[in-house]
Amino acid sequence: MTTQLLGAVFIFFSSLFQSQSSTSSLISPAIRLPWSTTTGTPTLSVKDYGAVGNGVHYDTPHIQAAIDACSASAVASGGCRVLFPPGNYLTATVFLKSGVVLDVQSGAKVLGGTRLEDYPAKESRWYVVLAEDAAEVGITGGGEINGQGLEFVERFDERKNVMVSWNRTGACLGDECRPRLVGFLRCRNVRVSNISLIEPAYWCLHLVGCENTSIHDVSIYGDFDTPNNDGIDIEDSNNTVITKCKINTGDDAICPKTSTSPLYNLTATDCWIRTKSSAIKLGSASWFEFKGLVFDNITIVDSHRGLALQIRDGGNASDITFSNINISTRYYDPSWWGRAEPIYVTTCPRHTNSRSGSISNVQFINITARSENGILLSGSRSGLLRNLKFFNVDLIYTRWTNYSGGLVDYRPGCQELVNHSTAGMIMEHIEGLEIENVNMRWSEDPSGRWNNPLDFRPSTVNSISLHNFRSGRYLR
Repeated sequence: MTTQLLGAVFIFFSSLFQSQSSTSSLISPAIRLPWSTTTGTPTLSVKDYGAVGNGVHYDTPHIQAAIDACSASAVASGGCRVLFPPGNYLTATVFLKSGVVLDVQSGAKVLGGTRLEDYPAKESRWYVVLAEDAAEVGITGGGEINGQGLEFVERFDERKNVMVSWNRTGACLGDECRPRLVGFLRCRNVRVSNISLIEPAYWCLHLVGCENTSIHDVSIYGDFDTPNNDGIDIEDSNNTVITKCKINTGDDAICPKTSTSPLYNLTATDCWIRTKSSAIKLGSASWFEFKGLVFDNITIVDSHRGLALQIRDGGNASDITFSNINISTRYYDPSWWGRAEPIYVTTCPRHTNSRSGSISNVQFINITARSENGILLSGSRSGLLRNLKFFNVDLIYTRWTNYSGGLVDYRPGCQELVNHSTAGMIMEHIEGLEIENVNMRWSEDPSGRWNNPLDFRPSTVNSISLHNFRSGRYLR
């Protein structure tokens, strides 16, 4: 068994250290990396179409005119770039079209408008930059797209900001009615690289129903106290590669979702993440299948949750690998979901009339974590966790904030917050769990908050294999 597992690990990591295109072809023969323009690509400057770039006057019609002309040129040339020279370009929504790459140069900022009239009538199209049903599109250049998210803060609060919500105008429902930053809806062959995406009022980079997307060397920054300013949301999209990104934001950093169709073949590697919510979160929108996901060589610091799977709507998640990941998780105000779990794998129906999905064939390989709470593995009666594997995992449990512990956080939905003593690994409704070369260490705690390393009831957990599992006191 050990020989077979080590062989599989060797093959897996050998493939990961190949080039990006090789990695993509390994995951699925259908993946091809998005196009790249050549030195002969036509370039049109927004300044030549009347943009002033002073950050005061709206440049929307001039930017859109350049995009429209560029798209027409791309039909003959195979691609075109819209250039933003240094300056501050205030704009309402601009629509990116097929064959066009926005080249936002270093020293250039595209600033999103902060008025309701700056955005289309339908809330689903509220983005500063929006591509719909387009192909061969992208954003690059070394500059910045800025959503001016702080202008949407109604009251600043270090626990969690209170945000403006345009639902009061009747423009939308709910309490999250603010514009996103960049959206690609139903697009093919998307490339976003060498760009900073700053201060979204809501989600930052959103892919919906896209095929073949590369996100490389992107820096995302959102205010740390602002809710719902997710980093990258990958929704109903297939064949996505995320590499060398830095994400520092208040809400979920990398967040795959399935709302209207399955999500297949997502790879994220060589990233740095800090968040007050989950660094990597599958769900909670989980109506359809997740399959073929790889997360490798990722650093997670000062986050509320590390690796999170939240299956709530009947979809299933399978064939997922987390490898070579360093995690630091801590407590924040309980108004944010999470209780400092380095790993959080859960299924339950969102509502009493919802279906449970299942999670199966998930591997955690070469993981190190320093956290204020333990791991939660919680399936449900109709949504078991199956065939989970932990291989070469080093866990240190200690406390450095003053927030109270003693709670298990099932949110969203399920049992919500439940009083429970702290454990190294809580397990519920599992069929098949392999733990090999796992080292669990505990700091000195006079209050006795650390209760036991493994917490489970045999009536709900079956087929556990422990090999070389160690638990003991953490000596500094």
